[in-house]
Amino acid sequence: MTACVFGPVPSRRLGRSLGIDPVPLKTCNWNCVYCQLGRSVPVINNRREYLPSGEIVEEVRRVLRIQPEDEIDWVTFLASGEPTLHAGLGRLIRQVKALTHIPVAVITNGALLYRPEVQDDLMAADAVLPSLDAGTPALYRAINRPHPECTFDRLVNGLLSFRRAYKGKMWVEVMLIKGLNDAEDALRDIARVLSRLQPDQVHLTTPVRPPAEPWVEPPDEQGVQRARSVLGDWVHPERPLSGKAKLSGSDSLTDAVEAAVSRHPMTEEELMRTLPAWPPEEVAQALVQLLDSRRLQVVNRYGRRFWTSGQARYG
Repeated sequence: MTACVFGPVPSRRLGRSLGIDPVPLKTCNWNCVYCQLGRSVPVINNRREYLPSGEIVEEVRRVLRIQPEDEIDWVTFLASGEPTLHAGLGRLIRQVKALTHIPVAVITNGALLYRPEVQDDLMAADAVLPSLDAGTPALYRAINRPHPECTFDRLVNGLLSFRRAYKGKMWVEVMLIKGLNDAEDALRDIARVLSRLQPDQVHLTTPVRPPAEPWVEPPDEQGVQRARSVLGDWVHPERPLSGKAKLSGSDSLTDAVEAAVSRHPMTEEELMRTLPAWPPEEVAQALVQLLDSRRLQVVNRYGRRFWTSGQARYG
């Protein structure tokens, strides 16, 4: 099995989200300074079927059989990188929608939306959540550090083109970073792009987990309020997290721990809450074993210790 289905996990944007990850860590055409999964080494922009689509669908089918649908708000395609790099994404979305009435979302950086085949892949989704962290080419390169083929003009033109054709919900995500895009000029540049795009909502996020680069910091409260003021009515109020993360039936504690932190880094306390089926002392012992075998590593950020994949690369 591919083991790319996880959750449901609580999400401020999507409620209780059952995640589907169709690419290996860290398959991405951006190398964002804030990425909680570390650096993209190398930066990849080739579309292909990275994992067997048939196995992914069977895993979704298995999880939906054991997980009550009323405990899932969204089925969400997101990746240990960029999901639109998976060439079978459109077929996967349609096959998942044939299995369930739960709405399907795709979280993407949007860099490939200028390609007609990628737009076609996403048309069946009920919501698409692309990123827009910068309103100028220079800031885009500084924050997202994209593959050379993924230019700022292609990003913006792709978003605009997709917006005109897409009938579902478009919710744009803006990651705020202290000293980079939380100043008024930078925010007004983003607002100018948004005024052309006219998304249904804008979701503001901040780097609360270990970023790829150690100098990245979240904005202060003044910076967040400035963003809310400049970006205006599009900004959607952040909902509180509710519920606990659930893992989709792993029998091995070490595999369960590794799967949990490979999607996003977690503190030891978060892992204890996420894995209630095992005693805390057994989880702690599994962490030591995984650290010794280099399947996991510890990253210190913001005065906290986060456990993450041993394959991830941080500055």
